[in-house]
Amino acid sequence: MQIAGNDVAMVRCRDYRRESLKDLVAGIFEVAGVVVRSGDKVLLKPNLITGKRRDGLSCTHPQLVAAVAEWFCDHNVRVSVGDSPAFGSAVQVMTACGYDEALRGLPVEWVNFDQQRSVRLACGEKVGLARVALECDFLVNLPKVKAHCQMLVSLAVKNYFGVVVGWRKPWLHAKHGDIGNRFEEVLVDLLAVLPGGFSLADGVVAMHKNGPVQGGEPYPLGLLAGSANPVALESALLRVLDVTPEQSPLWRECWRRQLPGSDPEVLSWSLEPLTNGQVQDFLLPSQLTPVSFRPQRLLLGAIKRLATRLGG
Repeated sequence: MQIAGNDVAMVRCRDYRRESLKDLVAGIFEVAGVVVRSGDKVLLKPNLITGKRRDGLSCTHPQLVAAVAEWFCDHNVRVSVGDSPAFGSAVQVMTACGYDEALRGLPVEWVNFDQQRSVRLACGEKVGLARVALECDFLVNLPKVKAHCQMLVSLAVKNYFGVVVGWRKPWLHAKHGDIGNRFEEVLVDLLAVLPGGFSLADGVVAMHKNGPVQGGEPYPLGLLAGSANPVALESALLRVLDVTPEQSPLWRECWRRQLPGSDPEVLSWSLEPLTNGQVQDFLLPSQLTPVSFRPQRLLLGAIKRLATRLGG
């Protein structure tokens, strides 16, 4: 994708009522100039980390995904929804989180990211990425705003890590987690090899204190924010959450490369100004845990994924 532009569209959104979401999503897409062609293949990539939390807090809300899907379906494109969750398959997690009810009646295909294609990143690492993500015409990134025990926060850039298929994600953690900023390099390198599209963050009810799964609690942030440039959206959300950008490992890597959108001082705002969105009580993890996964955790994860595949 082309990393360019500093514009971020932000709107207030207090709850997940479908009709309200549809209007707000349409407004964001209109002001951002989102355009698709009839027949395009559009992939919606929510954050589907796990279905184990019954409140679904760690995942993108199904009603937001449905509102986005409906907008694209109305524009005569082929819409699919998928991810490569940390636990279970995309279909399993979507079912557990209520996506079946939210998407009922929409011509949307559910996809597991199980078919992969190897891609060489700029850092030299070769990674297996979801074929459906590489081959779509328009990639819609739908991150959940939340605290993260390893990366401080999980926002627009981090959510693209889900295009890495299956066991390759923990392998990258294990391989690069202890080497300077190598893991962050891999994550930011993904942006250059993926199709263009749009990032729309679910900040209606965010997750703070901890995350991405355990220990997190709901935070009524009450907003949707989107941009064609995920780096600009990342910088904007850090400011909204009153997080010093230098605290974020992913932001530091974007800034080191001087990527467009990494300078929060030059962002432009549509629909809502920054001063109407900033908060002071969004809590972050008190201490970050190592990025690297230990061999025992890798083995346990591999066994769980095999059991899921055999059982599904």
